[in-house]
Amino acid sequence: MEDLKKYIENLRSEYSGEVLDEKTVQREPHKQFEIWMLEAVNANVEVPNAMILATADKTGKPSVRTVLLRDFSDKGFTFFTNYNSRKGKEIDENPFGSLLFYWPELHRQVRIDGSMIKVDPAVSMEYFKQRPLDNQVSSWISPQSTVVESKSVLEKKYDSFKSKYEGKEIPYPEFWGGYLLKPTTYEFWQGQTGRLHDRVLYEYEQENNSWKTVRLAP
Repeated sequence: MEDLKKYIENLRSEYSGEVLDEKTVQREPHKQFEIWMLEAVNANVEVPNAMILATADKTGKPSVRTVLLRDFSDKGFTFFTNYNSRKGKEIDENPFGSLLFYWPELHRQVRIDGSMIKVDPAVSMEYFKQRPLDNQVSSWISPQSTVVESKSVLEKKYDSFKSKYEGKEIPYPEFWGGYLLKPTTYEFWQGQTGRLHDRVLYEYEQENNSWKTVRLAP
């Protein structure tokens, strides 16, 4: 244990990357995100659409987990989940949240803050139909975030439900669907040597209906 603690204490990584300049980034943050996401895909980053989602309940108690980005635009970032899950209940109580994309291969991360709303049910239904069969079954039989007796109980429910709909279209579960996080701030972080990292913050100015960019100290 002491060896592990010592190892962690002395663990260091050197960062380097292209210069990120607040004067030359894209004027629209979702366009800058699109460029970075494409570069992450082309760099073969493992699961480039994985994002950490932070939510909080009505008392402000936070929780985080990894979800998958399924769509993005100037309107925001979309992911899908069980509405009755812990995250779903917290979003109902407190719609504000944060996203974090981390691409270690490129020494980059992006933080996005905003508020969340449910997407149109038609959008959720269409995406559900595109999911692999096994994923559809899991959406139905898993009471996400609740205590279950054992994995075998879930497996039996899974097999039973799959057999019931063999050769049939699985209906859309209304307790499952998408959320759209509507950004109010973006922060792009590019690791640099000597810990002089580049950090560019976009802040939405509602009165001007535009984005302001500033540089933050590392």
